[in-house]
Amino acid sequence: MPRFVVHKHAARALHYDLRLELDSVLKSWAVPKGPPETPGVKRLAVAVDDHALDYIDFEGTIPEGQYGAGKVEIWDKGTFDLTNRTEATISLAFHGKRLEGDYHLIRTKDKNWLVFKTRK
Repeated sequence: MPRFVVHKHAARALHYDLRLELDSVLKSWAVPKGPPETPGVKRLAVAVDDHALDYIDFEGTIPEGQYGAGKVEIWDKGTFDLTNRTEATISLAFHGKRLEGDYHLIRTKDKNWLVFKTRK
């Protein structure tokens, strides 16, 4: 079963990085306000560079001067069931400690997506 992680990332601005194990990499989105835990709440998710799979367990501090400098901690992790995937949509069910239930990512423009929970 594919895995996911949400990193709480205190870089220039605090944000959360949602990472999904897809296509042998971690597909990643920066979510400024964090993934929603309540159905119907929509949050901006900006697609960022893919990360290597071994980054799924990373916690620590990225040194000043490096891309993403700042403290990184695991906010949630677990597995997910992929229910649908196209170029513009990803539907899945998270099985984490904080994220649990059905979620959708919908591309709105370029790298901008919306992430939202539909039900438990």
